[in-house]
Amino acid sequence: QVQLVESGGGLVQPGDSLRLSCAASGDSLDHYAIGWFRQGPGKERQGISCISGSDDTTWYEGSVKGRFTISRDNAKNTVYLQMNMLKPEDTAIYYCGAIEDIRVPVLAYCQGGMSDWGKGTLVTVSS
Repeated sequence: QVQLVESGGGLVQPGDSLRLSCAASGDSLDHYAIGWFRQGPGKERQGISCISGSDDTTWYEGSVKGRFTISRDNAKNTVYLQMNMLKPEDTAIYYCGAIEDIRVPVLAYCQGGMSDWGKGTLVTVSS
């Protein structure tokens, strides 16, 4: 089991950038698949990007592909989500989730459940 804490959210204008961090404690993230999920107003939580624990393969949901980048720093036990060209529709609470890698396609992690979750960080994109 791993404890996760997200940070980096805030209020930004359309076109701005933010970098979210997901800091872990309790175990090393190097063998975990990590995902970033978001829940917008009136919407269900949705996986938007995941990175495998076995070979760092990544997956992105279509609306963020080309704008968001997921990465990990195992030395800092932290996973990041770099978000560029933010849009009002990116407004949501962003959560990171983790599960020990079981060598399935990385998309499966974003579609299925994670075993551990952070409490989320709010991103608001508004002019």
